[in-house]
Amino acid sequence: QVQLVESGGGLVEAGGSLTLSCAASGRTFSRYSMAWFRQAPGKERERVALISSSGNILSYLDSVKGRFTISRDNAKNTVYLQMNSLQSEDTAVYYCAADLIYGRGEYAYWGQGTQVTVSS
Repeated sequence: QVQLVESGGGLVEAGGSLTLSCAASGRTFSRYSMAWFRQAPGKERERVALISSSGNILSYLDSVKGRFTISRDNAKNTVYLQMNSLQSEDTAVYYCAADLIYGRGEYAYWGQGTQVTVSS
């Protein structure tokens, strides 16, 4: 069982930066690939970034490449999403999720979400 708790969301002006954190409970965090998703009002949820269990394989949504960076610290059971050059289109609730197999797309565990609002 893995419990995920996101933090770090908030209100930021366009062009600004935020760093989201996702803290995981349990001793098996390092076995899971981790992802950040987002869902804006009236839109489908989309995967923003993905990181393998060891942290050496990364994947990003095209629209955030070069602006967002996913990373993890397995010693701290935490995954991060550094978001730079934020745009109004990045406004959404951001969720972290865990999957045992990188790229499989079967996320057994989800956080409760954190709101990111970018003002233009």
